[in-house]
Amino acid sequence: MKILLTAFDPFGQESVNPALESIKQIPQQIGDIQIIKLAVPTVFYKSIDTVKAAIQKEQPDAVLCIGQAGGQYDLTPERVAINIDDARMKDNEGNQPIDCPIFPDGAPAYFSTLPIKAMVQKIRAAGIPASVSNSAGTFVCNHLMYGLLHTLASHYPHIRGGFMHVPYAPSQVIHLSSPTPCLGIQDIAAGIEAAILAIAENQKDIRTAEGKIY
Repeated sequence: MKILLTAFDPFGQESVNPALESIKQIPQQIGDIQIIKLAVPTVFYKSIDTVKAAIQKEQPDAVLCIGQAGGQYDLTPERVAINIDDARMKDNEGNQPIDCPIFPDGAPAYFSTLPIKAMVQKIRAAGIPASVSNSAGTFVCNHLMYGLLHTLASHYPHIRGGFMHVPYAPSQVIHLSSPTPCLGIQDIAAGIEAAILAIAENQKDIRTAEGKIY
């Protein structure tokens, strides 16, 4: 099995991105799983094009994209991506689309085709906090997830794909005035590796309660 594992570069005022730093710790081979790692620019549309080119070249069995979600304490596989860009800040090339569809002719939303609940359970079993997320936001993370799933649905229906957010690394929060959740890079990497194993072990997701009241 071959999995394309992607992560964004640092953005905003950050000098590191825990997504990128953690995938550097993932081995290139996990059992029978070959891992292809890819750094992705935190830039609208360029991020989609970068991942599309890698999919065309590598022809993976699955794609797992990783991004930073500062302020959360756990790893969160995303359930759904919506067809909207509404950026509260500029991307790394100064783009700030507001209330714009990602693809004007695209579906309103796409659901992850990865086994997100199995991923959550496998991450927890590895001793790392995890939960299902029902919103990937409206910045470049949601943009890439939507673009990935749109691409797979349109051209590679046999390839599964999805997105997972990870918390800040400790180095990003030590100078903040109020307590902010964080997780060590090695722990994040362990959680990602567990998620990869769940993808390999579960062609379909498990049926278990992971919903939220609000």
